[in-house]
Amino acid sequence: MTPNFAVVGIDAPGFHWPRIWLPLFLLWIPAILLAPFVLVVLAVVCWLGRIKFFRMIGVLWGIVCSLPGTHVHVRADGNNVVVRIL
Repeated sequence: MTPNFAVVGIDAPGFHWPRIWLPLFLLWIPAILLAPFVLVVLAVVCWLGRIKFFRMIGVLWGIVCSLPGTHVHVRADGNNVVVRIL
């Protein structure tokens, strides 16, 4: 399953942002349009690095599909940043 939304929240002393929902599924439209160029670049990188092309595609797709459920919470000096990928 590909990621559909990212939720970003920032809290700082004296400042609070509401959680922002970013629709990641809208990024698939330009990704599909740029796919031929990306595939050519990946093919050249694989050829130069002597990596199997379909293995590279499989690994990248595995990374994209494993993003849902990611939860990053950073806290420093009273500032909080939360990123969740749904």
